[in-house]
Amino acid sequence: MSKKITHSHQTHKIHIKKGDKVFVIAGAYKDLETQREVLEVIPKTYRAVLEDVNMVKKHTKPTETNPGGINEVPASIHISNVMLVDPKTGEPCRIGRKKVDGKSVRYSKKSGEII
Repeated sequence: MSKKITHSHQTHKIHIKKGDKVFVIAGAYKDLETQREVLEVIPKTYRAVLEDVNMVKKHTKPTETNPGGINEVPASIHISNVMLVDPKTGEPCRIGRKKVDGKSVRYSKKSGEII
């Protein structure tokens, strides 16, 4: 008789998407004046890659198409350290979800504007 092992891993709803404008609200790159763009979202690890944040040096080997060398590429940061920009005021805001015409949309809790 074998036991079935199940993992109860709670997942959170991700509040940002690729292309969104966000502020970094915590960590080494905290800056509430500079808006950053989300380049990639990694739902499995609950992380996001932002432009010009957490830049790391990556050593690449030369190939036929790539000369190689040391390049700076953005690394991911945790999603809890970023906050979406309110489209109306341009300030950081929390978001909510509601149904509009049968589709789930995100809206700003501060201004009520649909994102």
